[in-house]
Amino acid sequence: MFKKLAKIKYLPNNFEILEQGDHVVCAISGKKIALENLTYWNVDQQEAYYSYVEASEKRERNSK
Repeated sequence: MFKKLAKIKYLPNNFEILEQGDHVVCAISGKKIALENLTYWNVDQQEAYYSYVEASEKRERNSK
């Protein structure tokens, strides 16, 4: 299903594809995320998250 890892620049309300691909990898879980399903990311950390669960986990880790 997933063929090539994309390189992405995460922006506040969007993202820019720097190198074509069909997915990115969640910074917390390591799960592959299809670009059409990419919803959660951190602009400052330049990281993608699989879902709100992983995004929340990252926020909790950073607040400690």
